[in-house]
Amino acid sequence: MSYSISRRTLLGGVAGIALASSLAACSGGGGTEPVAEGSKKGAMDNFAADQQFTATEAFTLPILFSDHPNYPYKSDWLFWTHLTEKTKVTLDVTTVPMSDYNQKRSLLISAGDAPIVIPKVYPGQEAAFVSSGAVLPVSDYVDQMPNFSKFAKDFKLDPELDTLRQEDGKFYLLPGMHEKLWPDYTLIFRTDLLQKAGVSEPQTWDDVYEAMKAIKPLVGGDYVMSDRYQGLNLLNLVANSYGTTSGATWGNQEYAQFDKAADKFVVSATTPQFRDMLEFLHKLVAEKLLDPQSFTQKDDVAIAAFTTGKTGVISGNSQDPSSHRALMDKTLGAGTYSIAKNILPAGPAGKVVGGTRLENGVMLTAKAKDSENFAAILQFVDWLFYNNDAKEFAKWGVEGVTFKRNGSERELMPDVTYQWMNPGAPKKLNADFGFSGGNFSYGGTTDLVHSMFAPEEKEWQARMAAERTQIPLPPAHPLSEAQREQATLLLTPLKDFIDTNTLKFVTGQRPLSEFDAFQTELKGQGLQQYTDLLNEAYTNFKSKKK
Repeated sequence: MSYSISRRTLLGGVAGIALASSLAACSGGGGTEPVAEGSKKGAMDNFAADQQFTATEAFTLPILFSDHPNYPYKSDWLFWTHLTEKTKVTLDVTTVPMSDYNQKRSLLISAGDAPIVIPKVYPGQEAAFVSSGAVLPVSDYVDQMPNFSKFAKDFKLDPELDTLRQEDGKFYLLPGMHEKLWPDYTLIFRTDLLQKAGVSEPQTWDDVYEAMKAIKPLVGGDYVMSDRYQGLNLLNLVANSYGTTSGATWGNQEYAQFDKAADKFVVSATTPQFRDMLEFLHKLVAEKLLDPQSFTQKDDVAIAAFTTGKTGVISGNSQDPSSHRALMDKTLGAGTYSIAKNILPAGPAGKVVGGTRLENGVMLTAKAKDSENFAAILQFVDWLFYNNDAKEFAKWGVEGVTFKRNGSERELMPDVTYQWMNPGAPKKLNADFGFSGGNFSYGGTTDLVHSMFAPEEKEWQARMAAERTQIPLPPAHPLSEAQREQATLLLTPLKDFIDTNTLKFVTGQRPLSEFDAFQTELKGQGLQQYTDLLNEAYTNFKSKKK
């Protein structure tokens, strides 16, 4: 089997390093770097997991904030005031528009002006700031972060955390961590059309092909599927099921994968599985089941085609069925149609699903170590992002104000709305109170992650957990700073060439009979040098383990 790696992982140089024996005592790979006595102001004595953090002396903590246009920052959110009441920590917020967040974050860090706490950082993005010493090697201090360590230990997350490690064996990002894999994206079908055609829910990609042919006479347009995301999601889903990857700019996947039988990394576009994936997708286009504009058009065009009945299949996630139904009730009429997320189709690689249990997380700038509140900062960050009660607070808000309990379930208060819950209620959980925002609410136990899902999504997640298996992570191959720079230079032209030809093969602009010629052309794009670089890093890592 081949295991895929993410582009962020590779170019960030953060593919996993196994725990060094000297660090093995702490779950999460933590060191035991001491905090200076002069840096413990406000810290709690004997701070433990599952304990409320409350600073012994109030302090202010600077933080960067990605400002979402749909729920823009408000200084009087209940989130801020209640957080300060509980912890005696006041967050000094620097807001940055979400659209400019990555660029502005880089500029602030490079200039030495970034706040101490930087949330909304995806794995791999932190690597650019490691060599300059601008960000803190947080793995040195996780022994002082009991909630982080407990979660990692309880749910055996060390293999995932190892993928964050730099060549020095340390990691510089505190990621969002999930108890279990959280799949989300798949195909959404017009299930009423499947029923009319006498077709059951497709279980494999071959079933998808047959189902699309069966409902083609029932759709109102020229194609059964006109997709979103410029085809990225569809390519990702099919690639995983075919045992390959679709390329980083075609979704969050890599151009390389690990060939376990050969014990080496290979560029995915050179594999038979990649050709098989192209052949399947081209068949959909050639038979006018898949609109070739799926790979270039804007999302609104695809959504309009689906919600007006012109197509019968579209890519989507858990938030889409409710939003699609709101439109379709107006265009098609309530009760005249039905839609549902399809189980992720299986392929030649089996009933598999790609992904990781990590998501975006938090960096601390190196100047945190110089703060007189350094120990308290570590405790506060540990509590806010990894304590179960704090995570419920960040997601649901304050009991009795924004939500209530009904047995083991949580429910929004009647005057509060969010996603599918309480439509039409006057107050929004995120926009009016500041909860369930992207800066603080991610990861956690499966119970918490699923707590806001609609019943149909909970059922879909249960099926995925029971019927699909996570694709294994690739072996560790950490890149040095010099190797990362070289990889970037090599991959830039290579990926552009692969992306261009992927589109040509799928849409029929280039016949698949030229796939062998494509392999020859790849060699002129730095293929061998790039592959050698990956395998050199992999070999070096293996030798260090012995």
